Amino acid sequence: MSTDRLAGETPPGQEAAPGTAEARTPDDAAGPGGAAAPESPAAQEGAAAPGEGATGREESAETAGAEAEAAGAEAGAAASGAEAGAVESGEEAGTPSTGAESATPASGADAADPGGANGSPASGPETGTPSSGAETAAPPSGAAAANPGAAKANPASGSAKATADALAAAVRAVESGERSAASFFSDAPRPARPAGPAAQPAKGAPQGGPQAGPTGPGPEVTRQATAQETGGPARRGGPEGGATGPADAAPAATGPAPAPRPAVRSLPGVEGVRQVLAAGGAPETLAEQTAEVLGERAAEALGEDPWLLLGVPGVRPEQADGFARALLGPACGPGDERRAQALIGWLLEQAALAGHSALEAAALRAALAQRSVPDPDDALQAAIADGAVLVFQDAIDEPGGRARPATGDDEEEQPVRVLLGLDRFAMAEESVADGLARLLNTFEAVPEPTRDTAPAEDCEAAADGATADEAKADETTPAGDAQVTDGDTPGESPATTAPAADTPTDHDTAPRPAPPSATAWEAVAAAAPSPSAAELIRAAAHSGLVAHTGAEAARAEPAALIAAARSLGLRAFGATHTENGRRRLAAHLTDSAADATATGSPDPATAAVTVSGLLSGREGPGRDADGALALDLLVVLDAPQLDLETAALLVESLTDGTRLVLSGDPGVLWSAGPGRLFADLLAARFCPQVASRTPDFGPIGELVSGIGIGELSQVEAPGKEVVIVPVRDAGEAVHRTVQLVADSVPRAFGVPSDHTQVITVGHGGAAGTRALNAALKERLNPGPGRFGGFDPGDRVAYTPAPGRTVPGTVTGADAAGLHLDCDGSALVVPREQVGTGAVRHGWALTAHQAAGTRWPAAVVVLPGDATGGLTRAWVYTAFSRGERHLSVVQGADQALARAVAEVPVKERTTRLRSLLQQSVQSSEEPTAAD
Repeated sequence: MSTDRLAGETPPGQEAAPGTAEARTPDDAAGPGGAAAPESPAAQEGAAAPGEGATGREESAETAGAEAEAAGAEAGAAASGAEAGAVESGEEAGTPSTGAESATPASGADAADPGGANGSPASGPETGTPSSGAETAAPPSGAAAANPGAAKANPASGSAKATADALAAAVRAVESGERSAASFFSDAPRPARPAGPAAQPAKGAPQGGPQAGPTGPGPEVTRQATAQETGGPARRGGPEGGATGPADAAPAATGPAPAPRPAVRSLPGVEGVRQVLAAGGAPETLAEQTAEVLGERAAEALGEDPWLLLGVPGVRPEQADGFARALLGPACGPGDERRAQALIGWLLEQAALAGHSALEAAALRAALAQRSVPDPDDALQAAIADGAVLVFQDAIDEPGGRARPATGDDEEEQPVRVLLGLDRFAMAEESVADGLARLLNTFEAVPEPTRDTAPAEDCEAAADGATADEAKADETTPAGDAQVTDGDTPGESPATTAPAADTPTDHDTAPRPAPPSATAWEAVAAAAPSPSAAELIRAAAHSGLVAHTGAEAARAEPAALIAAARSLGLRAFGATHTENGRRRLAAHLTDSAADATATGSPDPATAAVTVSGLLSGREGPGRDADGALALDLLVVLDAPQLDLETAALLVESLTDGTRLVLSGDPGVLWSAGPGRLFADLLAARFCPQVASRTPDFGPIGELVSGIGIGELSQVEAPGKEVVIVPVRDAGEAVHRTVQLVADSVPRAFGVPSDHTQVITVGHGGAAGTRALNAALKERLNPGPGRFGGFDPGDRVAYTPAPGRTVPGTVTGADAAGLHLDCDGSALVVPREQVGTGAVRHGWALTAHQAAGTRWPAAVVVLPGDATGGLTRAWVYTAFSRGERHLSVVQGADQALARAVAEVPVKERTTRLRSLLQQSVQSSEEPTAAD
């Protein structure tokens, strides 16, 4: 798959199967325009079975590029100068960048004027739903006759909202010079801009008897009545389908309104959604998902705005267009504002699947134009005014990759790029930045002792600014003997230094133990198993936030830090991305504890947890009375796999003064979700960084180390640790893969088939995971697939949440669901999740699914039709999954070496790096002033 395709595209030869994550994202074809009508969802199998779209973000991130990346490349030249559109202000860079914003608006209204430069949108705040501003407006009298119940729904709130919308639109029109203030006191409306035919009854609607469909009148009638009843101007736009048009159009001319469609009251709940879906020709199987996404008024909302269906995972724009056309008839057109707003949200969601937390304005405009939105600038302006999209300004990076510092010189404007993003990703990114800054700034440094016998509490009192009386009240202990038991030593947090009266009996109420002295930290650092481990221990002793980089062998260093901290009485834990990673960390902790004087726990392996288990409370120390995690030091391994939302939740769960160490291999793939937290943290140089000097040994380690620096070289493998198997086509690749897993690897290395993992580029294609899993099942565990396509003994990959993949084996099924054995733990997947595609066969995985896990043997398949998806990070991740053996089924020819040398990563647009740099600049400004 090509790296320059838009999010959701699937390259030739790797077409997505219906209902998969690939089918959830659109191809490169332009959206419908004019009278060209795509097939309705009834004819689209992808919409009929969107379940596999719920299997995780990593699928779309691998099998498709970012929807707006290619559009951004096309619009790069145009975006290099001042933007003429009314979406953003200031100058915008045409080349992609990975920096972040320099000014974050607090609300959608603030976002309307991000830079205060040439072409800002109207500044009045406007409230309303992103999809349609007419959905809560009071219907006209004719509509009330057609549906009395609809006319009585919330008349006061609807009228107030309509009035606010009308006033905001009037303010924008006057400030932009489009209309004069006096024109709003005239009864004669401006002529409407031709945008589409008037609303007519939908074709193909059932005749005679109750009609399934949305309740109430056509949206166009509702929109016109809003302007007339409130006495204010209608919102900018055309009359098309009742939504605001994307261009500078005027309210529709007054006159007799078209007859609204006859409507009936829709049923409540899921049945009502099913009714509307049936009326629009969409599969009724989408009813439950749609109701979950849109809420309890889903049927009513969907009837008023059919493009809300785009918010359901697995639905594509052409399918939503067909659904809207079936409901609205000729009134439906590509210029309908509801369509534009839904597309904006959908494009940003698809960009998030590809890893972007925001998109450049030029890229989003180009993507909208590609999908036949007549005026992308106006559509973006409306989305910004509604608060559906936030605007950010990002400083342009200097050639060296560093953001230009703010000069404060008014004469020289700093070049910026304008980014647009969804609020939840913006909030997550800002929450991470604020949380990391809080941990760094609230950490109380361990003072250097002036004499060897200085009491530890004296040092603590000096660091905290405690009084002499408080220091005397503390129980003194020689600094060299600052060993305490884990969680049982009386003492308060470093912020108070007051000792506890009683020894706690529950970790939820246990106070923070007294901090060790600098001498104690130096003692455990001197006893570390390696120089890199000692350096990491010293860095963690003197900073609340530390970044640690290293490959697989370097995982022993965080383990040494955890063991050392626990020997000092601190509540220290290590969290990994997967259960497999947790077991490997536990093994390192057991080895490290053998050299430590005390661990504070009878079983040091209990300090190893997974991130999901830690946050849910299933694993780890639990939470204190304030809801924060009851620990003093947290080491997060596999940090590159942390997505923004998980990282925000994790950082917010840490109390002030907690030490956080983020450790990982910078060469592996980034998270399946949006963001690139670890890479941005390293690039911002926000905290102390420790680079491990411990190499990975053996032929596989040597090969992977070379890939990490862009070199693909042959390595000596006397024990056949690395084997290259050349193939001519995808069919031969599948055949040789099955042969390796079933025969060659077990015979040569004694590794059974269920301990050998196949890794390929994507799910689709002739040698993707689907084709490989079908062939491997037929050979290794043939069966009819009695339980939702699965049989006992099948290897599967369960995705409980986006970005997380849990390998397992099917043991059976019953009314409760599918029973799995996941690394020795029993797990039941509910029937509904099995039906939506949360479980796949798992003999073959993608590299994103395999990240964070290692197997005794790995077989990496590189078909010739998937070379566009290869990057150095992908190859590095895939090749490093095998512990003892690596077989490479090579059909990519020279594309493999070219990807390793020339394509480091698929770039992502994020704001975290710039947010962190701004935090550093803000903290340095008072010092500079002094």
